[in-house]
Amino acid sequence: MSAKPVLCLDVGSTWTKGALVGEAGELLGTAQHPTTPPEVRDGIAEVAARLGASDADVFACSSAGGGLRLAVVGQERLISAEAGYRVALSAGAKVVHVAAGELDGAGLRALRAARPDLVLLVGGTDGGDRRVLLHNAHRLATNRLRTPIVLAGNADARDEALAILRDTGRTVAATDNVLPDVGELAPGPARKAIREAFLRHVIGGKGLSRGPAFRRMVRAVTPDAVLAGVSRLAGVLAERDGSGGAVLVVDVGGATTDVYSAVSTPDGGERAVGLPADRRTVEGDLGMRWSAPTVVAEAAAERLVDAGQAAELGEAAERRATDVGWVPDDARERTVDLTLARLAVVLAVRRHLRLVDGRLGPRGAGLLVLSGGVFRHADRDALAGLEHDLRADPVLRPVLRGAAVTVDADYVLAPAGLLAGAGRQATADALLTGRLAAESAVASG
Repeated sequence: MSAKPVLCLDVGSTWTKGALVGEAGELLGTAQHPTTPPEVRDGIAEVAARLGASDADVFACSSAGGGLRLAVVGQERLISAEAGYRVALSAGAKVVHVAAGELDGAGLRALRAARPDLVLLVGGTDGGDRRVLLHNAHRLATNRLRTPIVLAGNADARDEALAILRDTGRTVAATDNVLPDVGELAPGPARKAIREAFLRHVIGGKGLSRGPAFRRMVRAVTPDAVLAGVSRLAGVLAERDGSGGAVLVVDVGGATTDVYSAVSTPDGGERAVGLPADRRTVEGDLGMRWSAPTVVAEAAAERLVDAGQAAELGEAAERRATDVGWVPDDARERTVDLTLARLAVVLAVRRHLRLVDGRLGPRGAGLLVLSGGVFRHADRDALAGLEHDLRADPVLRPVLRGAAVTVDADYVLAPAGLLAGAGRQATADALLTGRLAAESAVASG
């Protein structure tokens, strides 16, 4: 008897997307429905009905309600706070605030103003300085901020810091140090704790469902699931091709542009804080609608467009920011959308590369995956022009020199991440191989 198919759900603030995946990794169907708060299960039921998946196993991820907003409180900006920042990025969180050193009144006010869903409290290597971590634990324990805390600092101070926080009724999860020694980044335990805290304390508080069933259904924050899919895809390509080429994924949305990268082996370069093998950056000021004016302004600042182009695009961007639900209705406006998307990709990837010192492992990218409706709806000629422009960019050129380019037309990265996280790695790998790894390019055969 064959195993039941799996319904993989991505519940976002606007859309609930579903992918029905068979045991062998075949994509049996996709569907989407507007998300339906205050009871998101109504939209989920509609998606399941459209796919005939009423008896399927269900795995879900969610970024509804703004996703996971995380603040990092660390000891030094360039060491422990930076380590926490990198771990947060690799955990699918949007980092809304980073504090370094001893928290004072102004620092606490800035932390509260950032409205985090979680605080990642780090500081000191194991056996190193305890003072700053304990000071910050005291300040968080006695402040009116009631956000759940993940404690991942100096192991020698962990029990004392945990007692300080719990004595005032704070919700706190303690885990291994993100920086056990200088230059040694250990993201795994903190990522796991962040994920569990998000599912237990944050999803339930977003007002998305009247009962606990939705919270039990959700296994990950959506960017974490996507990042897991990207990491899995890098492994599939490395095993198939025998190369260390990285996977680079750029997802352009209305408000933000997310960039994910994964290499088959960690980057062990000479740096105070090593990079994990997979990472994510969120550019909250680069997008196709709400953030379109910033895309144009940043493109002009980096000389990606001249003054005349900036003026013309600026008017179009302002219209889009004013009416964020607007959909292009002619070829000219669709071309403008694709131009804004191209600029967002270039700017976001440039920023991502600065984080990783301009490198994606020793070979650059082996595959570039473009995600977002603007790419899914573009024709082959438009995508060919986009690929040419991306490869021509002087900053991206060295990274994309050997890269194939494809579009995630069926939103399979999040489902693959969900499947892998549920222990169905073979199904996840087959899904990725059939839908992304098999493609050599979107524009050239």
